[in-house]
Amino acid sequence: MKIVLAYSGGLDTSVLLSWIKETYNAEMIAFCADIGQEEELHGLEKKARSTGAAKIYIDDLQEEFATDFIYPIIHAGAIYEGQYFLGTSIARPLIAKRMVEIAKKEKADAIAHGATGKGNDQVRFELTAAALAPDLQVIVPWRDARFRDGFPGRAEMIAYCTKKKIPVQASAKKPFSSDRNLLHISYEAGILEDPWMDASDKKYHGSFTTLSVFPEDAPDKPEFVTLDFVKGNCVAVNDRKLSPLGVMKTLNRLGGKHGVGRVDMVENRYVGMKSRGVYETPGGAILHFAHRQIESLTMDREVMHLRDSLIPRYAELVYYGYWFAPERLALQALVSESQKNVTGTVRVKLYKGNIIVAGRKSPVSLYNPHIATMEADPTKAYNQDDATGFIRLNALRLKVAAKVQRRK
Repeated sequence: MKIVLAYSGGLDTSVLLSWIKETYNAEMIAFCADIGQEEELHGLEKKARSTGAAKIYIDDLQEEFATDFIYPIIHAGAIYEGQYFLGTSIARPLIAKRMVEIAKKEKADAIAHGATGKGNDQVRFELTAAALAPDLQVIVPWRDARFRDGFPGRAEMIAYCTKKKIPVQASAKKPFSSDRNLLHISYEAGILEDPWMDASDKKYHGSFTTLSVFPEDAPDKPEFVTLDFVKGNCVAVNDRKLSPLGVMKTLNRLGGKHGVGRVDMVENRYVGMKSRGVYETPGGAILHFAHRQIESLTMDREVMHLRDSLIPRYAELVYYGYWFAPERLALQALVSESQKNVTGTVRVKLYKGNIIVAGRKSPVSLYNPHIATMEADPTKAYNQDDATGFIRLNALRLKVAAKVQRRK
């Protein structure tokens, strides 16, 4: 049997690789997607082979991640439950997509992942596999009683690695778990399971400041940043043309410096429970904010309101794992159509955790100062007398209802 495993090199996936290999008598192919983890990838190939992998793929998917996954959710204005920029949610379908591609290339019998039975990631991985390779088997050790009985905690995992001479660096107690990629870093579990615990306390400096500083530690002087958009895509920052990957890296650096994009929230998982997460999304927060500003100048009102009405649904689809589902693809087609005139430049001011608009302009702006002015309209494009009939017609049903209510 040949199995492709989503592998990070950490304690959990190291144990998984060895356990699956033994349990299923399988040839293991480890796969790690480089989507912006940076230092976490160092020495991964050697570690995977010493743990029992016959082959390992370490694929740089950062440009694809930025172009085909991050930018589309920015176009949609997608934020889950009003706060979460979907950093982990949007990474999982890309990882699963590449796993399926490797499985097909290697003629593997199954793919495997280390997501637990309590979280969202299991759903995201498996719904993607179902959409792209419906006949491919998925192995999930955390939903296998044999695995859970053997590893009720981290101490048993560490002991197993010691016995098997598996090279891992781990301690029996970890204060929280984290997951990093190009869009964000998330923190959850451990000490964060108490929603009263203040993750912004100065004593946690260095714990929750991987991509950004605490706002109070940001520079005392604001910094101005310009973003150029073409058809909804940011193509330049501070007049420097960049690829989507270059944009994300640049904005992460600038946003992190000023402490923007920090979120601490209690969210509703798809599996039914609430969980607390702390997120750093510096570049994504700037991009989302600036994109909205250029839309305000260039997007038709009814198109904007229609798209906006779909944001909660779109965000749910991404969060739940339905990236490759027909309903998400249909929504994306509408979103893409809405972006055809979203072109122009936005200037923002970054200061102490805040993103403040400092100007926007566009060659296809729908804002007409001659019409909008409170002074005399030199173009005669708007006749204020027309508002009388407009209001009278819109008030008609209200008047009728009010008269009916008076009769009661």
